[in-house]
Amino acid sequence: MNRATRFKDADYRRLARWRAALRKFLRFMETAARQQGISPSQHQLLLFVRGHEGSAAPSIRDLADQLQIRHQSTVGLLDRCERAGLIRRRHDTVDRRVVRIELTPKADRLMTRLTRDHVRELSNLKKAFPIP
Repeated sequence: MNRATRFKDADYRRLARWRAALRKFLRFMETAARQQGISPSQHQLLLFVRGHEGSAAPSIRDLADQLQIRHQSTVGLLDRCERAGLIRRRHDTVDRRVVRIELTPKADRLMTRLTRDHVRELSNLKKAFPIP
């Protein structure tokens, strides 16, 4: 599209509906995390640990990249999760300088509950708000 592209009112309405649906889902995620006793940031971190696609558990750097926050902020978030009994740190077996992050059984149970609710909510949103 170039600068001369003209959008119709319907384009703006569709985009506005999608943005509202996205915000509604994000608010749902935040509320669901708090109801389970964790912060939205902790939930996001746990989701990235659980959903990591690599063959090894994610490193702190992997998580900082996913979260789009600084390394030191990631470490602080990991410290809070560790105190809550949600994650464990393990040194990489090949490179001992690298710390890998794993979920505890407590976090696995928590993520199962949250994910069940999130999948249901996404299904509801998908019906009402198809991607433009």
